[in-house]
Amino acid sequence: MSMHNLILATDLDGTFLGGSDAQRRELYNHLSARGDALLIFVSGRDIDFIRELVRTPGMPHPDYVIGDVGTTVVQGRDFVPMPEVQAEISERWGDAGDRVKALLADEPGIKLQPTPFERRVSYYYDPAVLRRETLEKIEQAGFDWLLSAETFLDVLPKGIAKGPTLLRLVEALKLPADRVLVAGDTLNDLSLFETRLKGVAVGNSEPKLVQAIDGFDWVYRSPHPGAAGIADAIRHFDMSREAA
Repeated sequence: MSMHNLILATDLDGTFLGGSDAQRRELYNHLSARGDALLIFVSGRDIDFIRELVRTPGMPHPDYVIGDVGTTVVQGRDFVPMPEVQAEISERWGDAGDRVKALLADEPGIKLQPTPFERRVSYYYDPAVLRRETLEKIEQAGFDWLLSAETFLDVLPKGIAKGPTLLRLVEALKLPADRVLVAGDTLNDLSLFETRLKGVAVGNSEPKLVQAIDGFDWVYRSPHPGAAGIADAIRHFDMSREAA
């Protein structure tokens, strides 16, 4: 039975890594001092980046990591994959990487990101040039697409994103959903908020995300940026205390 009073599932760039040095230090110290907090990184970053990140002095070590926009799931302590969650993602993707690259090879307004990904293909995109027809082509081929920060285009396995993968992890670990707090700042975090778990859109969130979550009464819009926004939400949702 879970003894966690706070299960923080947080984006990294602009969210857990956002805010001032003092704001980050305050949040990190709070989490490290608690005996009832479980930390899940949910990021568009790849696992190699996160492996290096946790070597940073003062950086809390996650208990679990959802990387690559929801397509990779590993244990946080040793970065060993979690097949009970990741197997379905791999099955949905198969060997689609080369097919996606060939499909989009001549599409205007996109540039392939150089980082190798196993279960997604990622591009930089130019908002002024990207065509709606390109996105429709992705859909017709049986994949999902995700635009974020007016910069990134991710092609993902159908039905896979940060939010759905987090729900699968919560179910696999038998975690109490009412103690989960999700945090994000860009459109690639929208699926986290669509889970209907308690959430915080931090103060530096991109306007398109803020617009997309309008009416989501389970999401708190903190006025504070990054880590300070997460700390604010922990207080807002009364998740500051350790479970008795």
